[in-house]
Amino acid sequence: MRMIGVDVGGTFTDVVLFDSATSDIMVHKVASTPDDPSRAVMAGLRAICERHDVPLSEIGVVLHGTTVATNAALEHKGAKTGMITNEGFRDVLHIARHQRPQHYSIMQEVPWQDRPLVRRQHRKTVKGRLIPPRGEVLEALDEDGVRKAALQLKEEGVEAIAVAFLFSYLDPVHEERARALVQEVCPEAFVVTSNAVSPQFREFERFTTTALCAFIGPKVRGYIGRLERSLAESGVTGELRIMASNGGVATAAMAAERPIVTLLSGLAAGVLGGAWVGGMAGRSDLITLDIGGTSADIGLIRDGQFGEASPRDTWIAGFPLMVPMLDIHTIGAGGGSIAFVDPGGKFRVGPQSAGAVPGPAAYGQGGDQPTVTDANLVLGRLDADNFLGGGMSLDVEASTAAVDRLAATLGLDRMETALGIITVINANMANAIRSRTVQKGIDPRGMALVAFGGGGPLQGAEIAESLGMTEVLVPLYPGLTSALGLMTTDLRYDALKTAFQIKGSYDLLRLAGDLGALEADIAGRFAHGGVARDAIRFERSADVRYVGQGYELRVPLGDALPDETALAALEEAFHRRHEQEYGHRFADSPIEIVNLRLTGRAEVPTIGRPAFPSGERLADALIRETRCVFRRNGETVSLATGFYHRDRLPIGEDLPGPVVILQTDSTTLVPPGWRARLDPSGNLLLTRKAPS
Repeated sequence: MRMIGVDVGGTFTDVVLFDSATSDIMVHKVASTPDDPSRAVMAGLRAICERHDVPLSEIGVVLHGTTVATNAALEHKGAKTGMITNEGFRDVLHIARHQRPQHYSIMQEVPWQDRPLVRRQHRKTVKGRLIPPRGEVLEALDEDGVRKAALQLKEEGVEAIAVAFLFSYLDPVHEERARALVQEVCPEAFVVTSNAVSPQFREFERFTTTALCAFIGPKVRGYIGRLERSLAESGVTGELRIMASNGGVATAAMAAERPIVTLLSGLAAGVLGGAWVGGMAGRSDLITLDIGGTSADIGLIRDGQFGEASPRDTWIAGFPLMVPMLDIHTIGAGGGSIAFVDPGGKFRVGPQSAGAVPGPAAYGQGGDQPTVTDANLVLGRLDADNFLGGGMSLDVEASTAAVDRLAATLGLDRMETALGIITVINANMANAIRSRTVQKGIDPRGMALVAFGGGGPLQGAEIAESLGMTEVLVPLYPGLTSALGLMTTDLRYDALKTAFQIKGSYDLLRLAGDLGALEADIAGRFAHGGVARDAIRFERSADVRYVGQGYELRVPLGDALPDETALAALEEAFHRRHEQEYGHRFADSPIEIVNLRLTGRAEVPTIGRPAFPSGERLADALIRETRCVFRRNGETVSLATGFYHRDRLPIGEDLPGPVVILQTDSTTLVPPGWRARLDPSGNLLLTRKAPS
């Protein structure tokens, strides 16, 4: 089978073609088209197929990591959105709860108040109420009221409507009926219910998650529709699949129906690609660092397992969310990050970025601000004539002029200023990694850093050294690792139901019924994509807490029907997890099962171990030797540095730094004190001796 993986970044769109019959990987990059990312996707797909004489009709599947949902949320450029909810609860989205993005700041922006997803005039209320614990009907739904509210929203020009009622996680009957009525009145609107998006308790988070799904829905649905049409018109008959935030892929129809699942689409693919790289190298404890043009994305993998964001840590654009997502931390730090002096006189780098247009000064497209890319070029760490494999020349004079202007402001010389830019941006990324490791009791020194993206291999070793780490893995195609990651995972869907059952009064029949309903729900989603039930692998888990606690921990439930033995095992697993997370357990305290979760997976064709080029002699890989600038022991030093072709390096031969290793999609820096070698899986392994 021939598979295409496409990952859209802020600067470039990466395309990978994998042929499972030959294990050959073909790669291509095109400039991103932010106004309509599908144009770059199609341009890259056509170009790579033409270059390698592959008919578009022979593409079996197109796997896509998209940033459409992410950008719509971050830039607050979604649809005009309305909401229908219970009478008396119009302002749940505004009142929220005690949580704030910054607990102690009196100057902060509170997103749900300062830039709401649904303006107050577009929030309508209707009569109707369910009550706990089983979701009995206290007051019948006012169907005429729903029609009237929908008509008002239509007249107000609303494009998307969120239906969110109290206690709908216990029984979706009112929400589903309201959705049907809204669609009758507003057939052109994007309509979503909270039960379909996040059927769990905590009204503010559930309402916000639903509102955000509606807010991004029309844009995501429109994008996927355009891309599907473009693929069909080009002769591609293979299925389009979209990367989901939970680390699986979804069908295009499912992503268009529930676009909230794509919020971390491209970022999740990077973590998967990093895990795949580490697995081939025999490493299971990894930190992934994906540095692009505008941002750096950090993921954590322990014992080969991805970290999943907890509900209390899942925020997008300042809004709390309750949907399954990989634990990924993003900061504004990339090759295009601009260095500047702020009004207080502090030297900063990022989060402002030169982006794709005009880009760094080095790109020669009119940019005149000093960026991380310009600093690396001034320091000699980039080859101006061999950028993107020779496909692009860098403007050394423009980079030098940009750095010199900043140097004059700082009162430093050119090289000190360029080194300062690199030092600050590396410190920003190292601190972000510490926040996900050291601050959570995890020692990064025993882990390997997987550095990828266009800038990861250039910065990775120096960042790792500042963290005390001794190993850096640079993938075969670091600039396209996210696109490769798309090809390493299965179809995956998640379902959840709030249970609220306390030890000592478990209702075993109800637990079994709830799990059966979740299984039927997931099986139905897979069936919609043509996957048979016997091809699905189910994984059960539960969100558990001690009675009285405010948040839960997720623990595996096992495959057996819930009985006293299975629940005793669940309780012990929770005690262990609590002790691991917080350092103590309360063995005599009653526990509460809050939510039941079910994950369904179905295998799809994935990428195998790729073939890769290598050489026979190290001397054949050498391009030239020049001088690069480094900071060693607080001193600025200029050292002789060899520049090498990566695809000509022999397997297993040590290459001591400082050296620079060039390839089409990225540049790898091996600083003084580090060594590099090409391992049998095609990865570059950078190592240094641990300090004594």
